[in-house]
Amino acid sequence: MSEPFHIKRRGLMLVLSSPSGAGKSSIARRIIDNDPNIALSVSVTTRAKRPGEVDGVDYHYIDKVEFDLMRNRGELLESAKVFNNYYGTPRKPVEQALEDGKDVLFDIDWQGTQQLEETAQHDLVTVFILPPSTTDLERRLKARAQDPPEVVAKRMDKAADEMSHYPEYSYIIVNRDLEESVRLVSAILTAERLKRDRQSGLSDFVKGLREGY
Repeated sequence: MSEPFHIKRRGLMLVLSSPSGAGKSSIARRIIDNDPNIALSVSVTTRAKRPGEVDGVDYHYIDKVEFDLMRNRGELLESAKVFNNYYGTPRKPVEQALEDGKDVLFDIDWQGTQQLEETAQHDLVTVFILPPSTTDLERRLKARAQDPPEVVAKRMDKAADEMSHYPEYSYIIVNRDLEESVRLVSAILTAERLKRDRQSGLSDFVKGLREGY
């Protein structure tokens, strides 16, 4: 027997933040690979493309002029300057996904998260990823071999400030093991999807049940 009333869920915005090298991007990729109901928000950035990165997949790579135009036209949900490069989240694809009941994952820093809190608080689920130690964080940054030593040193200097923003997030995960961290984020996602206020049509559904449908 078909259900007489349909429950529709509005999509949510899952934010993962961490200091560079703590593992948020690795966790984000696993979540995207494992869960067909969530897609990665592809940010625009003015930084140069790193080896192995793909335009339109990792980021949309644009120049500073185009970035400023997008920001001035209100086309970015959030934007931030990080290590002299600019990053931002295009508004239109995110808003359309949420309306269609699809979830969107954000790999952004605390600056972007604060801006999203101001404009989309009810759609937001925030998770901060901490490293198990500063020694481990430095090891991971060096192992990436994507940045010169002076950039690694800058990232380590900035890590303490970034980690000080952990109280602004709803969930905290210490990334001691990648697979375990992925399981924890998946559990958060499952619980948040089931929240009553994300399910429209629920009152009509229950009313139908009570009336014997």
